[in-house]
Amino acid sequence: MLPDIARPLRHAAARLEAATPAGRDRAVDALRAFAVLGVVLGHWLVTALVADGTSLHTVSPLHHMPFLTPISWLFQTLAVFFLVGGRVATLGLTRAQQNGTSYRSWLSARLSRLFRPVAALLLLWTITAVLLLIGADPATVHALVKLALSPLWFLLVYAALTAATPLLTHLNPLWPLAVVLHVDLLRFGQSAPSWIGWINLAAGWLVPYTLGAAWARDKLEGDRRAWSLLLGGTVGTTALIVWAGYPASMVGVPGAEVSNLNPPTLAAVTFGLAQCGLALLLRRPLRRALRRPVAWAAVALVNLFAMTVFLWHQTAMMATTATGLLAGHLPGLHTPPDHLGWIAARLAWLPLFTLALAVCWAAFHHLEQGPVRRDSRLAQEHRPSTPHDMALKVEA
Repeated sequence: MLPDIARPLRHAAARLEAATPAGRDRAVDALRAFAVLGVVLGHWLVTALVADGTSLHTVSPLHHMPFLTPISWLFQTLAVFFLVGGRVATLGLTRAQQNGTSYRSWLSARLSRLFRPVAALLLLWTITAVLLLIGADPATVHALVKLALSPLWFLLVYAALTAATPLLTHLNPLWPLAVVLHVDLLRFGQSAPSWIGWINLAAGWLVPYTLGAAWARDKLEGDRRAWSLLLGGTVGTTALIVWAGYPASMVGVPGAEVSNLNPPTLAAVTFGLAQCGLALLLRRPLRRALRRPVAWAAVALVNLFAMTVFLWHQTAMMATTATGLLAGHLPGLHTPPDHLGWIAARLAWLPLFTLALAVCWAAFHHLEQGPVRRDSRLAQEHRPSTPHDMALKVEA
């Protein structure tokens, strides 16, 4: 029975393999998929909606069990996403200029894929928030809406850096790194107003983005630079945590005095440098692994619907949590994350979170792919998507 099921999957993977351009750097797609899935799993594992009477509030297991902090090092993968984004945008802009495509057309095409799916998320949660305010506790509504819309800050920063790509392609990453350093010195060393830290929201993510641009210009070839980033970033992050008092967690922990992520601190940026170095070292092994058609098909599928997964994963978790309330306060879903048993119970819920995310994908993934051109709409209506279509649609 199993071979009969696996055969068409292997056949589809082989067709996708044949349709993929020979010069495509599959390691870039793998790193993007890793970054997206890291964010999803990170949120699902370190965010708990605890039922307290008639309300829900957000709690992190890292608050009660700080020894689990290394989990945040595995799943805070935003630097890798910005690294890949800088490379892809730089190469895309270069190709557009060579083909005579205007900057405006290039930018419009990139941003439309980012923001087209956002409209559905905003509409759904606007309606949901209004309905919840009729009978739910306002604190609960605030917690839910904040979780659902939290991915949008990332998109705004990413869109701003994408729009500024022509100005950033030759920017040395040391310049934004210096900005982050000085902002932290003012913020933590000179008691400057806390709002000054938000300068790092752009400067902090500029560092991996400009590294990606340097990668696109073949400035990061060879392992020596990658090892320098990995070792330098690791030593810098360790020193900041041990001797400068930065939090060890690389994600925000509710109730903590300082977050490394909101806004990004120097420790978050040095940690991102280490991640970028590791990502660059993994390029060759990933390219070898993705010669296997099935592995490449899985990576291509994640990339094809990366924005849908990213936008709706929090909603999927909250939908499962809300539905579970019908059965009472369930371990790992509504109970405080203050013991190891909670972790085991939460892991058991991940398949249901995935199922809920699949429902969201079925409802909204078409928004990510955009409208079918009018002259080919009839053909598309009578022809299912093929692996060749997938190869063309997955963003380079």
